[in-house]
Amino acid sequence: MFLTRKLNLERLYDSSSGRPYETAKGHSPAWASKVDWQKGDALNPQSFAHLLPQAQGVVHTLGTLIEDGEYKTALKQGDVPALIGSFVRGAGMNGGKNPLKKGVEANGTGSYEALNRDSGLRVCEAFVSSSPSSNTGGPRPFVYISAEDIFQPFIPARYIKTKREAEQGIALMLTDKPEYRPVFIRPSLVYHAHYRPLTTPAAVLLDLSASLHAKVPRSLPTPSSVLRTLGAAFSGRSASQMDASSPLESMANAMIIPPVHVDQVAAAIAIALDPTRTDVRGIINVRRMRDLIGWSDNSYEANVQPAQPRSF
Repeated sequence: MFLTRKLNLERLYDSSSGRPYETAKGHSPAWASKVDWQKGDALNPQSFAHLLPQAQGVVHTLGTLIEDGEYKTALKQGDVPALIGSFVRGAGMNGGKNPLKKGVEANGTGSYEALNRDSGLRVCEAFVSSSPSSNTGGPRPFVYISAEDIFQPFIPARYIKTKREAEQGIALMLTDKPEYRPVFIRPSLVYHAHYRPLTTPAAVLLDLSASLHAKVPRSLPTPSSVLRTLGAAFSGRSASQMDASSPLESMANAMIIPPVHVDQVAAAIAIALDPTRTDVRGIINVRRMRDLIGWSDNSYEANVQPAQPRSF
């Protein structure tokens, strides 16, 4: 057993108070009372750098799916109209599509660039600059919560683009540092019936789609393979050349990658933090997460997959 000090670095939305997540009725998970919660600003390393020498590993969870952060509250409360409104406003913020609404400026405190990319790079820089106060038992893991590319065209392409830029920047930062281990967790749709009830219907549909696709022989075309072929044709490259795909390829990914429960993601992260698991590094997609937690399911591997995990 080992302990990792958990830093709450979410500076704008759910936990700006430095306290753990609470439901609409004010309930917190049982483990929350056992965590030494500390408040910090991810874009201001001086606010938390003094804690890092005690950390055997860091998990960076800060990020936003839509620049209009109100969607998180809508998900928690099961407010469908508010959620739809957030998606519509989020689309308007992308690239200035709505000339009457300024939205969140690029590199602003609530932008994809700041939350999804820059915050991860700043925290990783601070972690690398810290010297462990005790023997860590292995390379210190920096776990960055990224994502599978499944949300386009409903979510602006900048979401996945900034996630990939963060991965690349962190990987480059740790290239010549064997005492550190980069881990990029790429979940698909993360669902939880109680904490985010609106994710459950979508998770059921996506799981059904993945199961149906897995039953089709490889020799036969599927809706996913058709979309992937069209996406590759329009982009002028093969589907496996880049992680950040076209909207059609992103939709194809969504059809074959099953959703993942938040507890399964958490279990995979806990394994990644184990200092002895030096084999857990680089990109960890849904298939790899299932392998790590002991859930061997080869059903959705039968069809064409997006870019496979690779080590950095």
